[in-house]
Amino acid sequence: MDSPSRSSVIVIGAGVSGLSAAKVLVDNGIDDLVILEASDRIGGRVCKENFGGVSVELGAGWIVGVGGKEPNPVWELALKSSLRTCFSDYSNARYNIYDRSGKIFPSGVAADSYKKAVDSAIQKLRNQGEDAGDLSIVSEPLCTPKTPMELAIDFILHDFEMAEVEPISTYLDFGEREFLVADERGYECLLYKMAEDFLFTSEGKILDSRLKLNKVVREIQHSRNGVTVTTEDGCIYEANYVVLSVSIGVLQSDLISFTPPLPGWKTEAIEKCDVMVYTKIFLKFPYKFWPCGPGKEFFIYAHERRGYYTFWQNMENAYPGSNILVVTVTNGESKRIEAQSDEETMKECIEVLRDMFGPDIPDATDILVPRWWSNRFQRGSYSNYPIISDCQVVQNIKEPIGRIYFTGEHTSERFNGYVHGGYLAGIDTSNALLEEMRKDKERKSDGQSFLLEPLLALTGSLSLSQTEAVSGLHKCDLPTQLYLNGKLGIQEAIL
Repeated sequence: MDSPSRSSVIVIGAGVSGLSAAKVLVDNGIDDLVILEASDRIGGRVCKENFGGVSVELGAGWIVGVGGKEPNPVWELALKSSLRTCFSDYSNARYNIYDRSGKIFPSGVAADSYKKAVDSAIQKLRNQGEDAGDLSIVSEPLCTPKTPMELAIDFILHDFEMAEVEPISTYLDFGEREFLVADERGYECLLYKMAEDFLFTSEGKILDSRLKLNKVVREIQHSRNGVTVTTEDGCIYEANYVVLSVSIGVLQSDLISFTPPLPGWKTEAIEKCDVMVYTKIFLKFPYKFWPCGPGKEFFIYAHERRGYYTFWQNMENAYPGSNILVVTVTNGESKRIEAQSDEETMKECIEVLRDMFGPDIPDATDILVPRWWSNRFQRGSYSNYPIISDCQVVQNIKEPIGRIYFTGEHTSERFNGYVHGGYLAGIDTSNALLEEMRKDKERKSDGQSFLLEPLLALTGSLSLSQTEAVSGLHKCDLPTQLYLNGKLGIQEAIL
């Protein structure tokens, strides 16, 4: 069992928000922190795997928001690390819509259907906004997508964020260009580079004992005097503060218990946030049988079941000659596919591809199916707030509870669901915590921290909770043996 020597801060989660939060703390002199990560690696939902001889991104795969009036901080990190990326142009996808007989819908028909769907979605948003302000308003009924093509276009518009429908803060601030990460080092190399700035590393490996992997946090006990964190393997860690950077899906699950429990307004806000499940299924083939070239990277399958293996991408731009296709499914389809065998999923994928490209195409030689929903350290892919929603929900989710500070992409009001949202949220949270620590130091210097000591001497009969409060105040001021011995001891659960 690890020594319960007290640290200034425990960061729970070593994904992008946890690491950016920890870096800000260390940069401001808070060296005695511990980062607890549930898995055996850093990165959280930024995760690569070798498949078909190349590095593929199981989670976050794009840098979204490039070329605008402000520099995207993640794009800046990518430039510094010379990360290899490829520009993604989705604009032609709507002209590559296949029906079940393998025919491509005429571009004029596709364009008309797409425009109608956009207009309908915009009108729906307006109606929602008006209804929110006046409950007496009865909205006009909108056309519901019914045909396979309408269902496919509806899926693209609503399960993939499209700027035509809503003003997306990422596009407004950072630009509308998107770049696919196609680097053998993986998207995660940006996080390792960030970690190198404040954690001891050697030959690309983090050796700093402040980062503790395979530490699954199960309980957080908190009071006005500090926090105690217990992990699944029985280790106990004490600190003045906790920065909790697990995903919104984990917050909604029962993985971590809080003693005392979180207040009702906090748990209600957490439950109001939708969790998106976004699954990229990778298929390796012996040779290409799909169209390649300009405007052919993305193609769409129109099926009578919405979201049934709808959105496809060939990886030729990213990795020429790799013979890899990626199909994206979301939410209900993601959960269904996670629950079945990879063999069954491969069979369904091949049937869809044979609908589009004929019966003579080869079988896939390999398949890779990420399972973000089943992963108890993630429980989904990213947060999704309703477009017409109360800003107070986000505020309540990120509002600290005593000495527990909440961070992650789900606490970003403007950039939730994105890697840069998680990165910026970590910075914001640590800055707020540093401000609180400064105020706490000022209160102590004014002598407020020791007001209970004379009372203890006079009464000699304080209750257990009062005695703990006094001893806790003293422990806050003691330099941790963990730090003095150099045994500095790092969990995250975007996009």
